[in-house]
Parts: sequence; structure tokens; C-alpha cells
Amino acid sequence: MSNVSGLGELGLTNHGTVYRNLPVARLVEIALARGEGILTSNGALCVRTGKYTGRSPNDKFMVDTPAIHDTVNWGAVNQPVSEDTYQSIYRRLTAYLQGRELFVFDGFVGADPTYRLPVRVVNQYAWQDLFVHQLFIRPTAAELAEHEPRFTVICAPGFKATPDLDGTRSEAFAILNFDRRLVIIGGTSYAGEIKKSIFTVMNYLLPERGVCPMHCSANIGPVGDTALFFGLSGTGKTTLSADPERYLIGDDEHGWSDKGIFNFEGGCYAKCIKLSAEHEPQIWNAIRFGSVLENVVVDPDSRAVDYDSDALTENTRAAYPVDFIPNAVIPGLGGHPQTVVFLTADAFGVMPPIAKLTREQAMYQFLSGYTSKLAGTERGITEPQATFSSCFGAPFLPRTPMVYADLLGERIVKHNASVYLVNTGWTGGAYGTGQRMSLPYTRAMVRAALNGDLDQVEFTRDPVFGILVPATCPGVPAEILNPRATWAEAEKFDATARKLAGLFRENLAKFKDVPANVLAAGPAEG
Repeated sequence: MSNVSGLGELGLTNHGTVYRNLPVARLVEIALARGEGILTSNGALCVRTGKYTGRSPNDKFMVDTPAIHDTVNWGAVNQPVSEDTYQSIYRRLTAYLQGRELFVFDGFVGADPTYRLPVRVVNQYAWQDLFVHQLFIRPTAAELAEHEPRFTVICAPGFKATPDLDGTRSEAFAILNFDRRLVIIGGTSYAGEIKKSIFTVMNYLLPERGVCPMHCSANIGPVGDTALFFGLSGTGKTTLSADPERYLIGDDEHGWSDKGIFNFEGGCYAKCIKLSAEHEPQIWNAIRFGSVLENVVVDPDSRAVDYDSDALTENTRAAYPVDFIPNAVIPGLGGHPQTVVFLTADAFGVMPPIAKLTREQAMYQFLSGYTSKLAGTERGITEPQATFSSCFGAPFLPRTPMVYADLLGERIVKHNASVYLVNTGWTGGAYGTGQRMSLPYTRAMVRAALNGDLDQVEFTRDPVFGILVPATCPGVPAEILNPRATWAEAEKFDATARKLAGLFRENLAKFKDVPANVLAAGPAEG
């Protein structure tokens, strides 16, 4: 198994045994033998990622070269690093891997063959190889025989950077090198770093080909209607798109081309804190042999999984192939969306649970990307915090937000898609006072939007945010639809709403190239 072509060119020489595209059962067997995890009572492989239980955005870098310098939106998200610094870390990383067993996955990102990217992931750990095997698109035997990677990820959690020597912020790092078509990751075992590094790559490459890359889930209704769900981690993308009444295209990353929607991935990566069979039956049943659980508490004797426990982190995760969802669309392709849903977890508790957006309001909300960072999703986040993340995915956007906003806006207009804003956050008060929006109510509102049940109802313009709030919605009490009515103190609600509106305006003021009509679609002053 050691004769895998291309490793020598990467500097990976004198290594131990190399395993390429092992079957799931063999990867599980090796991971258990190496003590990388335990098998739970439901058959999943449960692992712990140690210190890093979420993404580490401050430790993500991009090699600044003349070929990409003028196309990258440099700053806090896309932090530059020199070629010399990169080479220093890279040489030590490959030296660290000498003599070690390596696990190689060759596959694809992108369900549409026209736009798919052949990728290779070289892993230090068997469980992370199982993760990418389940998350990316697995090749057929014929495709594997002809596979030539166009982007490679080397993941070595056991190798740590030296901040004083390397100029990194910590021992963890994820460095993208577009000239060499290579990503190197070290110092962290959190598997989401692998997934999101390739998502960042797709977000850089696809706009040049006229494709809109999106941080969203997607599904198809029984009559063939496609819907998109945008939102950051924890806002409900995976939960709401895994609907037994619809067919799942994918839960997190998609492209919108001239032909329609295509999934980037072959699997799902769901938050599973407080997961229950009652509220999320499809995800519950998808967690079985072949799935990977990250940082979920397991009873050492019975091997029973405790999804309610956040003893290790609130960002507990489950990774499984998309075809573990019974109504998954394989391959992950869909038509042009008729409905687009923006999801926000509003920690202030003042956003309506559902509202319809004009095209200009859709652009405004997309550029704002308002939500709350939820506990555990990133290091240092221990309770929800209000945040703005452009295009509902700023940490993964190498180019300026207007590049992605223009691509999405053009498609919404061209295909006459309806756009809704759905608040899966708090009602009856802010975080700490109010309560989280009822999932059954949210499902009912989303279902009404997708089925066209809101097309004929009366709408009222929100006096602060300007968005259109329905007076009624099937299956939802009318008083829930008006967030002001759910607060005990109306004056406190008004003050909080004005505060959040000011934060919206302050955030959009940072953008210098937003059209005037889009700026005018934001919250009113005063």
C-alpha cells in the first residue's frame, strides 16, 4: 500500500505504510487498534479532539504571492504569511511525518462533474481519514484509478508550530497555498479545519468560473422545488434541511451555476448537542456504524451516547455520509431555487421569527450575515454573542463580500426566487431572559414559506428593520410572529431593537462598494 504516487513530490519520503482509500470497516478497525477512539452503542466511532473542539480562525493563514495578492481580501480573516515562513513550517511538518503511517483519501469536491475539484487528503490519524472519506465525494473504482489531485491537504495534528519561530498565534495552524495548490494543518485535531479549508479553496476558485459558492444547505420538495438555507453553524441549516417531507441535497456547502445547485460534499457534519430522535429523527438515525462523533460524552461501561452533555464542549459533532439520510439526492444536484431562507440565531430576541425580504433587503441581510456565535463553535466562545459574518460565511471567503453578494443577487433576480429571513434564536427576551425559538414552530414557518402558504397572507412592515412580517402562519400562534408582543416590557424591547439596528448600520458602514438602494433597505435610524 506504500506505492502512492505523488507523495515524494510533497516531500513525504521515507514514511511508513501508506493506506489509500481504505474501506470504512478497515479504517474503524485501525482507529480502534491505535486507541484513537471508541465504538459507541449505536456503532459510531467517537473521538476526542483535545484542546481544540472548534475551528481556530485566528490560526488560519494564506500564503501571499504575486499570483493571488490582488484578488484576496486581506485582513483579519485572510491573514497573509510569507513564502519563506510557509516553507519553514512545511519542511518541519514533512520531517515530522517521516517514518509514520499515513492515510490518504483521494476523492472529489463538487457533485457537478463540470465544476468538481479532485482533492487528496493526507492524514496522520485513521479517524480523520474516515472523516474525510465520509464528508467528501467518494470516487468509483474507475475514478480512483484515474484520479489526479488538483488540491492537497496534509493534516498532522501531532505537529505543532512554534509561535516565536513561525510567527503564528499558537501551536495550531491551517495555511493555504494557492500557488502550490496545497493546505497544511497542524497542532489541532478538530476535523472541521480540513472541511473548511477546502471550502475556502472552492470559494476562491469558483467565482472565476461564474459559479456562486454558498455556505448553505439545500433540499428539494416533492414537486421538484429547490430551497436553500443560509446560516452559520448552529443556526439550523442541517436540522431544517433534513426534512422527511423533502429530499436532501446537502447540509452545508453548495454552488449555484447556470445549470442549478450542486453539493460540494458527500456527507454531513451536524451539531448534535441535545440531539433527540423526536425532533431530529433523520440525523438521529444517520449516526451509526461508519459515522464519526467528535467530543460527545459516552458512558465508558455501556458505551451509550449522552447527546445532552456539554462536558467537553457544546460544539459536539456528528459526521456521516449524506446517503445515511434516507431521502438524500444522489448525486447532490438540484434545479434553480424557488425559495431562499436566511437563518439567524438572534441573541437580542428582537428579530421576527419569519419575514419576507425584497431583493434589496435580501442583499442587505446577505452582506450583514447577522447571527450569534454559539458556544463552542470557535475557541473562546462560551455563550452566544451577536456577530455579523458577511454572506453567512465570512471566515471562508477569500474574496471581497460583494463578489459573492453580486453573484447571489443576480441569480435571485434571474430565477425570481422568494427570500425569507428566519430567526431560530431567542423570543420573549434576549439571551438569558427569553427562550430559544420552538423548533416545531420554526419548522411550520419554513414549511409555509416553501409551500407557498405565505404568498396570500397579509404582511406588516417591521417599524425598525423594515422587513415584512406575516400576520398569520399555519401552525404558529399569531402572537409568536410579532416579537414585541412576546416581551413583558415593550419599552425594553424597543430600546433593544434600536440598539441592534444601530449595530446593523455600523457594520454595513465598513463596506465602501454597497449600492445606495441596498444601503437604504437596512434598518431605519431613530
